Amino acid sequence: MWPEDNPLGTAGKPNSTPPPAPDFAFSLLTALRYAKVVPLVRIFIDGYSLLHQWRELAPGKPRHSAAARDELVRILTLYRDSAGTPITVFFDGSSPVLRGPSETRSTPEMEILFSRAGQTADDMIERAAHRMQPYGEVLVVTDDHAERDTVVGMGGMATSCWNFIQTVADALAEQQGEIRFRNRREQHQFNRRL
Repeated sequence: MWPEDNPLGTAGKPNSTPPPAPDFAFSLLTALRYAKVVPLVRIFIDGYSLLHQWRELAPGKPRHSAAARDELVRILTLYRDSAGTPITVFFDGSSPVLRGPSETRSTPEMEILFSRAGQTADDMIERAAHRMQPYGEVLVVTDDHAERDTVVGMGGMATSCWNFIQTVADALAEQQGEIRFRNRREQHQFNRRL
């Protein structure tokens, strides 16, 4: 049990005030702690929901453009490389050709899926989350509250796009710091040999 989850509080005495009402689902920090106990098998992302929140990504490009999608997938691939958890990005739309050709290709570790006509990305996320239940926890990233509630009701985890953006930024900054540290160390060792 985490200290903030302890009903007795940190001093071992019962809390006199009730805990704050929980958000629609786990906070991302709680979800990531929980994921260390129960394996997080995949992250499902509502692609356009995330693109609309991440304005710094592909500035000046329309949110539904191939350039914006490609930049999102590029950043998510870097995050997947850092975190090690496979990611599936769901986009509304029957085909990427309708909104511009994409240079990014889907792989098993970084899936890119488009909904068919008459189907939404939300439908696909719900179905995928349900099918993944026997294999472990999934994390769904969307700003659609109904979608998050549905996924949490199925036993999955959900987070807002803003929380996920912060997690990605922190992970990539940490990765860059580690790369700089290793490069300096290697340079130092190389210079000592000269």
